[in-house]
Amino acid sequence: MTDAAELRRRTQELLAAQPPATTARLDFLRARFDAGLAWVHYPAGLGGLGAPRSLQAVVDAELEAAGAPDNDPRRIGIGLGMAAPTILQFGTEEQQRRFLRPLWTGEEVWCQLFSEPGAGSDLAALGTRAVRADGDGWVVDGQKVWTSSAHAARWAILIARTDPDMPKHRGITYFVCDMTDPGVEVRPLRQITGEAEFNEVFLTGVRIPDSRRLGEVGDGWRVAQTTLNNERVAIGGMRLPREGGMIGPVARTWRERPELRTHDLHQRLLGLWVEAEVARLTGERLRQQLAAGQPGPEGAGMKLGFARLNQQISGLEVELLGAEGLLYDDWTMRRPELVDFTGREAGYRYLRSKGNSIEGGTSEVLLNIVAERVLGLPAEPRTDKDVAWKDLAR
Repeated sequence: MTDAAELRRRTQELLAAQPPATTARLDFLRARFDAGLAWVHYPAGLGGLGAPRSLQAVVDAELEAAGAPDNDPRRIGIGLGMAAPTILQFGTEEQQRRFLRPLWTGEEVWCQLFSEPGAGSDLAALGTRAVRADGDGWVVDGQKVWTSSAHAARWAILIARTDPDMPKHRGITYFVCDMTDPGVEVRPLRQITGEAEFNEVFLTGVRIPDSRRLGEVGDGWRVAQTTLNNERVAIGGMRLPREGGMIGPVARTWRERPELRTHDLHQRLLGLWVEAEVARLTGERLRQQLAAGQPGPEGAGMKLGFARLNQQISGLEVELLGAEGLLYDDWTMRRPELVDFTGREAGYRYLRSKGNSIEGGTSEVLLNIVAERVLGLPAEPRTDKDVAWKDLAR
């Protein structure tokens, strides 16, 4: 059994063989993956050692102390948090060996082709079609929207309708799409922040070989649930230090700018600080539960809290700063590869946090998930559940 002492020994062997000060960043990351120290709970040969997930912190602490480079997880969050666990659970051995290593090292960025203009909250109503092509493959036509990092991605996880005669949840298949293939067009969607971190993606006659299908034909909704559950944990349950995330900048401003303080703002900041700390510790508990298996619907609650807290904290920060909070540094149209909540000013945080209650599942949908799948409350009536997709009203 791999324990903490064994992981420390293996990490020190990696550092001795690939000294961070003299080893190229990518070479070090590849060596770390091959040593099974990328995500220790993954199987041997796929970046892990089959060790308990909780022991990843042992490796990370040793590497951080040695000044080793990381894989810039914010830039490749969709690959790490959504694509990788889905490929691990449903991918073939060939798919796992092809995709997981460059995904983890950041050599290949991933995006998510799920939402559509007519299928956002009701994702199962999606209309992008995948039709069997001559030979061993599929031809995909449709449009996806709100696609983070599509402009930087090499690969995408894609769900498409393969059987319109089946009810909407049962006629979907899950694919891996090459974003460089002919017929894939990415257009920027400029946001309220001035940036275009999101995109819309048009798929016109895109050919996908059947070897890039994940799971069985028509079973894509079940595969997608793995992606969606992991997505909510990745967004709402990320590991943070105390005063990490949005609460950090406002707490720092409070300490450094006593002239801005009022009694009312003090009371509100105290309440939000406590809630942020509760959310952080709850996230730690959730990650401990993940060590025993795949994430469940509880991640929806974490993502709900993440969105609400971010919006309340950023609103308080703008109010604390007064007229300064209304300033905005730069409306230049940019297409960033990551979202940096703490690297810019309060106005950016306030505007960008508005998207937190939409992305990764709207708060309204997540409330339903918590009600039905966590609390066991009666489900809302769904008259279209057993109706063929082609017969649904649009």
